Amino acid sequence: MIKMLEMSMIKICAGCGRMALLFCFLSSFVLAALAFQGEQKDGFGRSMEFYDRSQVIEDSATTKYAWDEPDFLAPMHNLTMPVGREAILTCSVSNLGKYKVAWVRAEDQTILSLHTKVVTHNSRITVTHDNLQTWHLRIRQLKESDRGCYMCQVNTNIMKMQQGCLDVHVPPDIIYDDTSGDLSVSEGENATLWCRATGHPTPRITWRREDGHPIILRRGNRDAVKVDTYNGSNLYFWRLDRKQMGAYLCIASNDVPPAVSKRILLNVNFAPVIKVPNQLLGAPLNTDVMLECYVEAFPNTINYWVKNRGEMLLNGSKYTIREERSGYKVLMWLIIRSFATQDIGTYNCVSTNSLGKAEGTLRLYEIKVGPGGPQDNHISIVGGLAEPARGHRSRESEVFSSSPSLSSSNLLQLFLAACLVLTHR
Repeated sequence: MIKMLEMSMIKICAGCGRMALLFCFLSSFVLAALAFQGEQKDGFGRSMEFYDRSQVIEDSATTKYAWDEPDFLAPMHNLTMPVGREAILTCSVSNLGKYKVAWVRAEDQTILSLHTKVVTHNSRITVTHDNLQTWHLRIRQLKESDRGCYMCQVNTNIMKMQQGCLDVHVPPDIIYDDTSGDLSVSEGENATLWCRATGHPTPRITWRREDGHPIILRRGNRDAVKVDTYNGSNLYFWRLDRKQMGAYLCIASNDVPPAVSKRILLNVNFAPVIKVPNQLLGAPLNTDVMLECYVEAFPNTINYWVKNRGEMLLNGSKYTIREERSGYKVLMWLIIRSFATQDIGTYNCVSTNSLGKAEGTLRLYEIKVGPGGPQDNHISIVGGLAEPARGHRSRESEVFSSSPSLSSSNLLQLFLAACLVLTHR
């Protein structure tokens, strides 16, 4: 419509004078302006349509381009490995094309490799791939310092990355500078054993006695409690008793083999204490008589026998002296060969250490045994009771026949010996 008006105005203006020509020019200008507005509107509408078509075309190209970009086929997995082994982190990429893969340590952004080239100076690290699709970061002879997260990156316009974390387990190791050594404590005092260990995960500390006996624990005035094992870095003892003396094992474990242990010796010091099972002993002549004393002490003692508070008895043909030691306990024996009249008297077992001295007293009497005597070779008197003494007749002595009862003279001797025991009490 506007085009037709424009052509008509041109024809009219061609046949007009000067004033009419000016009018026609102005009219043409107005029509042209209207035509421009219409064209602008249409043109803008057409431009938007074109723009939309172009955008669709561009978006399609972009979509096609994005479809061809690299992408990760699967997420990276975290790893847990013991120290000294090899760890392999895997990153799978599709449509890699012209792009490159890099391995980076996440903690400090250290670049480990660029595509197939290892750029770190760590000789334990290598990179391998399977047709540029599956990429492996290999770390040999793992150290605790290798623990952390690692990134697999692809250098697209907007960088793509994946991350996997490596945990390095370290077996336990006891810190000897921060662990108890052997300890000596006086009886009745308090004591603490402690043990420290390193490792990852954090080690557990368990205590047990080396001899397999239960651990005796006491808290305040409460009764003692016996446990086979105790868990904790510190093992507390309150008012130590000699029964708690022994070797203790501090065992550190964190499920990463091997577990380790340290042996710690706890000594409880106390002066000697002597117990005499038979303080009064009677025996027939020409028999071998054995005297016994039980000693408890720590540190170790010097033990010996004395007769009638005078001479020290020595090993020989007449006397046999033996000891059996077990921890802080000592069993002392004195064997008198061919008991004779001159052997009658008082015997003392003596024990001494740096903390004190103790004595046990035994009295040895003759028991006359005649025909029809007791069934046993000789008799010991303990606490007013008649018991067979340990020992046997010497070879040259005569063995008397057995009888179910004692003679009257023997009964009298037994009665007198019992009276002596009661008097000494």
